[in-house]
Amino acid sequence: MADIQESKDSLSENLQQVITLLEKHKLVENLVHNQEMPNHELVESLVHKQNLTELQNKLDQLHPADVAYILEALPLEQRLDVWELVKAERDGEILLEVSDAVRQTLIADMDSEELLAAAEQLDTDELADLAPDLPKDVLQDLLDSLDAQNRARLQSALSYSDDAVGSIMDFDIVTIREDITLEVALRYMRRLGALPDHTDKLFVVDRDDVLHGVLPLKRLVVSDLDAKVADVMSEDAVVFHPEDIADEAAKAFERYDLVTAPVVDENNKLVGRVTVDAVMDLIREEAESDMLSMAGLREEEDFFASVWTSVQNRWAWLAINLVTAIVASRVIGLFEGSIEKIVALAALMPIVAGIGGNSGNQTTTMIVRGLALGQVASHNMHSLITKEMGVSLLNGLLWGGVLGGIAFALYGNYQLGLVMMAAMTLNLLLAAFMGVMIPLMMNRIGRDPAVGSSVLITAVTDSGGFFIFLGLATIFLL
Repeated sequence: MADIQESKDSLSENLQQVITLLEKHKLVENLVHNQEMPNHELVESLVHKQNLTELQNKLDQLHPADVAYILEALPLEQRLDVWELVKAERDGEILLEVSDAVRQTLIADMDSEELLAAAEQLDTDELADLAPDLPKDVLQDLLDSLDAQNRARLQSALSYSDDAVGSIMDFDIVTIREDITLEVALRYMRRLGALPDHTDKLFVVDRDDVLHGVLPLKRLVVSDLDAKVADVMSEDAVVFHPEDIADEAAKAFERYDLVTAPVVDENNKLVGRVTVDAVMDLIREEAESDMLSMAGLREEEDFFASVWTSVQNRWAWLAINLVTAIVASRVIGLFEGSIEKIVALAALMPIVAGIGGNSGNQTTTMIVRGLALGQVASHNMHSLITKEMGVSLLNGLLWGGVLGGIAFALYGNYQLGLVMMAAMTLNLLLAAFMGVMIPLMMNRIGRDPAVGSSVLITAVTDSGGFFIFLGLATIFLL
């Protein structure tokens, strides 16, 4: 934990140092620019270079991920100033590290030659991540610059949808034959000089690249060097296909504690591998996407995006919210007479709706999580609804009773207290039922159950809560 905190402190410190250097640069240049002196242009140029050199040296010392963090935290003008100082040979690595929204602003500031040079520094699997954001002419030039093998690999990676295993696999693999000894395999690895990142196993293939098994490095180290690979390798490795759903692959990595796994085509021919770092990136991106979706945001947003861009990103669910709020207000309007006669209803009805909304969101969150983990399906839907209804019934009777007691203490009307308890219980039951059904229905029609579920459940519990409470009050108190 201390190491994580130190890393966060270091990131913040580096960001502050860059901001300080940018402010110093701007201040000094303004002072020099406003002073009259001999050889003014020459002096101004020298001061400019000196200040930028200090900032550039600072950036050169930082890891690409740290530079990306700094770029994301800077307003657009300062971001582009820093981006110009990054060494050209690091452009590609940093573009992969920044968020999609920030990447678009950086790419928009680069010409075709700069983009092509940045892309050419990357491996094929990294190019597949960057390619969708490149202009079409740059992408075509990039394809033309690749050799036949890498061109075919890149085109293959780009052909898969974002939620397929093929979109996150890489092609940096080490293969061996099953008829060689472990000693020969070790000599072969030494000749390579270095292994691909996250290599924990070698892939055993025949001359046609058909996968026969995997050889974990720990077996290679502890086994007799005279043994054949075929005698030591594992034939029951977890294997994926490019068309498999990436989410399912991520679950398999977690379930079986995988570091790498082979990817094969329909003929069992090895075409690539999936690594744990790609899976972690996928999980992080999906978690961020779910969090944004539940808040009604369509996509990741640059903190320093233009006002119009941010408005476009946020308006959709706000519009839906407006419609649901109007519906709730019309429900209240149906009982204006009741509210006029018993003013206490106006003070108490938001409590019923608010508690119902919280309870519904708790249920929705549990169901969305269950769907993501594959633990919720049609076969256990009845049990889920029964369980959630039971929880809501007990919570409704308990907290409804508490709220009824408070209402009686405030207004001296035991009937009002009973109405409050009944309304609270019924609204929590409604919240539980809809909290299960809304994400399940969205999932059934092929929509992401996390997108807008909280908005919909709040709309139901608000309108339903107002209707139940005011309806019961009208029946039993007037």
